[in-house]
Amino acid sequence: MFIRNESFYSFRKNYPVITVLVAIHFILFLWMNLLPGGRFIAEIGIGYNLAVAYYGEYWRLVTPIFMHLGLGHVLFNSFSLVIFGPGLEKMLGKVKFLTLYLFAGIIANIATFYLGGLSYPQHLGASGAIFGLFGAYVYIVLNRKNLIDRANSQLVMTILIIGLVMTFVNSNINILAHLFGLIGGAALAPILLTGVRSFSMYQHVHEPQSVSFNPNRWARHRKNKKLLVKSAWILFIIFVLFGLGSRLF
Repeated sequence: MFIRNESFYSFRKNYPVITVLVAIHFILFLWMNLLPGGRFIAEIGIGYNLAVAYYGEYWRLVTPIFMHLGLGHVLFNSFSLVIFGPGLEKMLGKVKFLTLYLFAGIIANIATFYLGGLSYPQHLGASGAIFGLFGAYVYIVLNRKNLIDRANSQLVMTILIIGLVMTFVNSNINILAHLFGLIGGAALAPILLTGVRSFSMYQHVHEPQSVSFNPNRWARHRKNKKLLVKSAWILFIIFVLFGLGSRLF
């Protein structure tokens, strides 16, 4: 579920919402840092509680979800989305997945507005929405065990615990956004997961030459399960190390 072995073409075809979201991340990042008008875009879109309260700039509850200033910040959040988003986009479908992602991010920013107060510093980043994905996974692990296998369940919970520890340890972290993004994703999950089948039951293409998914294929590859788990942990370690290097997560 979390091991990515598709070509760029296959990934773009199978996960169009994630592809578009990541593209928006980098387009806005490049615009804000390198192109004319970037400073204005940053100033008008960044989360700013004072501007929301006094000037009614409510779009600031949405726009920060797509904005990043630092290279490490945009790379880490985009990397997280590419790794942990596909399973949910495939199970939920494009509309439900986008609903989960956006509403979790908006809930995170609303919580920052109401609980952070007018003196809360300016904030931006997709981490609240990404924690919303983790919230949905937590609900699946606890209440819809038929949708995820044990190995992936353990991996999700381990990464979530590490992510929560990092939330409280690192500086420059929007703790409210992380926590309420997580809560928002878990709250939305039972509604959005209605009628959803396991990720392994969906047809998904890795390469153009392989156009269908055969459930029996997994039975033939059970011997490779340990290798997949090891690969997942290597990926996880890289993920954590990269996250530790990004102070803006």
